[in-house]
Amino acid sequence: MFEDHSSARKLFLSAPPSVPVVVASIMEPALAAGILVACQQVAGRPLDTQVIAQLLLLVVLMFPGANRFGKAGRWRTLVNIMISWIGVLCTFLLLGYITHTQSVFPREVLIQWAVFTPVVQWLAVLLGSWGIRRAASRPEARRPAVVIGGGRVGQRVAAALIRRREYGHDFLGIFDDRSAERLGGVPSDMPMLGLLDDLPAYMESHGVKDVYLTLPLNPQPRITRLLESLQNSTASLHFVPDLYGVDIIQGRLEDMDGVPVVGLLLTPFTGLNGLLKRASDIVLSLCILTAITPIMLVVALGVKFSSPGPVIFRQKRTGLDGEIIEVYKFRSMRAMDNGPVVQQATRGDPRITPFGAFIRRTSLDELPQFINVLQGRMSIVGPRPHAVAHNEQYRKLVKSYMARHKVKPGITGWAQVNGFRGETDTVDKMARRVEYDLEYLRNWSLGLDLLIIARTIKLVFRDQTAY
Repeated sequence: MFEDHSSARKLFLSAPPSVPVVVASIMEPALAAGILVACQQVAGRPLDTQVIAQLLLLVVLMFPGANRFGKAGRWRTLVNIMISWIGVLCTFLLLGYITHTQSVFPREVLIQWAVFTPVVQWLAVLLGSWGIRRAASRPEARRPAVVIGGGRVGQRVAAALIRRREYGHDFLGIFDDRSAERLGGVPSDMPMLGLLDDLPAYMESHGVKDVYLTLPLNPQPRITRLLESLQNSTASLHFVPDLYGVDIIQGRLEDMDGVPVVGLLLTPFTGLNGLLKRASDIVLSLCILTAITPIMLVVALGVKFSSPGPVIFRQKRTGLDGEIIEVYKFRSMRAMDNGPVVQQATRGDPRITPFGAFIRRTSLDELPQFINVLQGRMSIVGPRPHAVAHNEQYRKLVKSYMARHKVKPGITGWAQVNGFRGETDTVDKMARRVEYDLEYLRNWSLGLDLLIIARTIKLVFRDQTAY
């Protein structure tokens, strides 16, 4: 009989953030704001209410900072910091221009701040990484670890432990009842230490602190005995499921009234993330619409007088959770396909008007979609919405194609700023676009959205793939 949900035990808890993660989340915005204050003070300018408001805006744009401690080499870390910083800086200056508050900081202050901030952040990351490695080198901080299971997953875990040696992990070896030959070979730096029955004695004699179980949790007597013996030790036990055959998006472990549930294909925009995403869409789209209204009026007149037909083209597209939405664009063609068969635009397409070619090349035809963003149908950043006919075609041809609809479609996206903008005339091109869309879903952050927006602005002037 099932227990009543009110008395269900919570078996799984969210891991508390580590100290480096907490420090990193505060460090980047704090350093950026602090350096801006220092530059303002050196220039002899006061810290009035307007300055404080701009500093708060900066902190909101950058929080939480990325955890870069030990994630990449020093030069790759610098490149990552520069990319993120350029995105934040462009957005901060754009908002200052739109709200007419750019005069709060003198030009020389902004130049000094723009140059010094990424350098100081980089030095802080290098110092923090050195501190973590130094702390991990102390004998009492070392964590000897073994892996149970020498198959594909076990070898991946072992390789990860070997790479992280300087951060406190001491990989000792693998236990498995199968021989290395039966496992298809095991790398020489992953010693086979014995059978499963040998593990308890080895753990006691070698002071093992972490055990990574990569075998299925089936009710075999050997697994049951092993788990019982491990529960009588002080070592931490980690279970590593074999999920490498699944294209995981936003994987999470949840507790549903005492029942452990592993989420494999989830949207990143739940809870606070969803609130941040929607708030940023509303604020940015309002600011952008305010700034581009004159441009939209000029484009509307150009469409109206360049060819007969409506100014705005409404096309059925697939939106969040596969629902059909209407997307607005300035009309750029003489014909308006919106039925069961939709032909993508091609280079030199005779359907495109001369003025339409110009607004497509400069992405001016997409400007009405900021109204879709305010309506809640779209987001500024997300996978580009495809025609319904194209979805029905490609969902049968491209793996995980429909997973891109777990979020609202966007005006621009990670695929577009990585070279997959415009026509997808082959299945391979569409598959590559979907790969970038899914990568965006896995790694979403407000900082990534700002980076994509900044790179999109650059593409408008330099991209040669749009037509």
